[in-house]
Amino acid sequence: MSDILSENKHDLTVLLPAMRQAGAEIMAIHARGVTAELKQDSSPVTEADKAAERILLAALAEHFPDIPVISEENPDSHKLSAAPCYFLVDPLDGTREFLRADSSGAFTVNIGLIEQGRASQGTIYAPAFDRLCWTVFERDNLVAYQDDKNGITALKIRALPLSGPVAVASRSHLDPNTSDFLTRESISETLSIGSSLKFLLLADGQADIYPRYGPTMEWDTAAGEAILRAAGGTVLSEDGRQHVYGKAGWKNGPFIACAGYLPHSL
Repeated sequence: MSDILSENKHDLTVLLPAMRQAGAEIMAIHARGVTAELKQDSSPVTEADKAAERILLAALAEHFPDIPVISEENPDSHKLSAAPCYFLVDPLDGTREFLRADSSGAFTVNIGLIEQGRASQGTIYAPAFDRLCWTVFERDNLVAYQDDKNGITALKIRALPLSGPVAVASRSHLDPNTSDFLTRESISETLSIGSSLKFLLLADGQADIYPRYGPTMEWDTAAGEAILRAAGGTVLSEDGRQHVYGKAGWKNGPFIACAGYLPHSL
């Protein structure tokens, strides 16, 4: 259950068909073969990013016409100021993984809702695995679910195992700060995966903590953070305070996503 109170209890389940539609378009483009262009920040963007974004923005305009949207592939939206309530959209998180010929499938479609500077709700779809995750209100409590090959199940963080915490660490962004953090916390076991699937490793009880010192944007993390919070976890900034949104340039600083383990070194 999330520790964030949502004043309006927006029903994001109306977006789930669009999430699947965007994912289907991504997989169709992936099957045909795809090339990338480079954006101004030298990160790749593909036809799949743009096609998925069109589907998601149309669904948001239909169901939530009064809520602003900041989307990764729409530079004009980046000029908006943070409102009390807005969506952050990453139509294809993990584009580099998507472009690999031997891709592991670690790319996702993401929509996160921000309320009063906090990630309050979200939905993630991993089309290569046909895995859809979302938050929803039940009897005034915000909870998280996933629909995958095992059917629909609740997402809940696990109790800390007796063997100690397992950390999620990015294969492509393992930096000295992350290594130092793992050493300080005496964490030796790590799992690696791309995109917002890192948050889902915590939310579904496969791992316990995800330290991130490398660069991320707010649309990279909003949906995953909201789902993790609904599953019983939290996300802290480097100084131990709650992670917030609406920062300059929509850029995240270092953060620690926590499930069954809270770091003692903060």
